[in-house]
Amino acid sequence: MAPGRCRSWLTAAGVAALWGIALCAPSTAETPDPNRIVVKDFMFMPNTLTVKAGSTVTWANRDDEPHTVVSNTGLFRSGAMDTNESFSFKFDTPGTYHFTCSIHPRMVGTIVVQ
Repeated sequence: MAPGRCRSWLTAAGVAALWGIALCAPSTAETPDPNRIVVKDFMFMPNTLTVKAGSTVTWANRDDEPHTVVSNTGLFRSGAMDTNESFSFKFDTPGTYHFTCSIHPRMVGTIVVQ
């Protein structure tokens, strides 16, 4: 085989191998965290989350404004979370827990612990 053909074949094989690795490798960006609430567009998403007792729930602020997460019973309270900051709380006891953003009180959500 001529040297130019050999290089072309090796380049094509290398590109194909890289594509194969990229397509088969797990992606953390595509794997949603079932115990995560995203704060975006002045909403908690999902608005209601059901978890098992002992689970830790994380709220991640993806909005351009600061937000808080405050339990209506005072059980948990975050500080102001700026963009890309988060707050986590471990729910040990089954029950229904309501929360709001103290900065934007129309933002409400619920955690159901089973």
